[in-house]
Amino acid sequence: MLLVRKKPTSTRLKSRKDRDECVTSYIYNMQVFLLNKSFANDVIQTLKIIYIWRIFMIQRLINQITEKNAPIVVGLDPTIKLMPESLVKKYTDEMGQTPEAIGEAIFDYNRQIMDATADLIPAVKPQIAMYETFGIPGLIAYQKSVDYAKELGLVVIADIKRGDIGSTSTAYALGHLGSVQIGDYTYKGFDADMATVNPYLGSDGVKPFIEVCKSEDKGIFVLCKTSNPSSGEFQDRIIDGKPLYEHVAAKIEEWGAECMDGKYSNVGAVVGATYPQMGAVLRKLMPHTYILVPGYGAQGGKGADLVNFFDEDGLGAIVNSSRGIIAAYQQEKYSSFGEENFAAASRAAVEDMLTDIRQALEK
Repeated sequence: MLLVRKKPTSTRLKSRKDRDECVTSYIYNMQVFLLNKSFANDVIQTLKIIYIWRIFMIQRLINQITEKNAPIVVGLDPTIKLMPESLVKKYTDEMGQTPEAIGEAIFDYNRQIMDATADLIPAVKPQIAMYETFGIPGLIAYQKSVDYAKELGLVVIADIKRGDIGSTSTAYALGHLGSVQIGDYTYKGFDADMATVNPYLGSDGVKPFIEVCKSEDKGIFVLCKTSNPSSGEFQDRIIDGKPLYEHVAAKIEEWGAECMDGKYSNVGAVVGATYPQMGAVLRKLMPHTYILVPGYGAQGGKGADLVNFFDEDGLGAIVNSSRGIIAAYQQEKYSSFGEENFAAASRAAVEDMLTDIRQALEK
């Protein structure tokens, strides 16, 4: 866990406006105080970073997308079969055929892929189940991957799909997005920037995440219409004349009204690329909602299928690809890279994905 700060005094800033004014005033006063100090620039740069933290999470994501012209996210979903055999062998030779060895291999794998693609992409989305498979060593690899991504300036979307009764959802939200108080100190858990949330338990399961989003400037993506083939068993059921996913969409818009920052909310939605017609409907039903779109590439989604997930200005959606990027070296198209250059193959796959989506959006 990350130690954040000592316990604050009883005086608490009651609103975002109060906090904005406080930080702005502090920066100005420090600039004046340090005007003739040799270390002034370093201090001011640090304060500017603190100031950036005031931006709502969805706007931080949009800023990254806009700066890189890249409405995509790379899913970090490692498995032993997806990782190069030589990389796995390196660690099992050193540490034995153990979960600890695989945990080290996973982080090395993720690190090399992030190093190769960080200048092209705004975000990564680690799927926590792939790490939980290996127990505590896997979760250590997950934490190290989250931390490293943030060092590179990437937004981290934790694909955790949590949702439970109120107190349990609160614990999930605090553990993945928020912080906990222990005596005089505050600690952050996994400290992701955003997380996927399952709405099956209704507001009781989602509201605790929203409260953390508001207090910590974090974000969530709520499952709405997922990309898997059997999603229709429940999500397509007609209730009061509409499919269930449209009811969920209306609720996401309602929840999002509590976390607005400009046009969009910190409460986003997950809508699969494999259902483009439904995506077009949901885009209209959720005008203030950013859409996370899984299912590109390995699950069959293509750039031409995704246009209606976006707004007219090219914003409003971010498209995920996991296996198609991180295991690109296993595809015939990128086989010339070889497994020793798996990260370079991932970069090439990102470049091709960007070209595909950009061309589709320009038409």
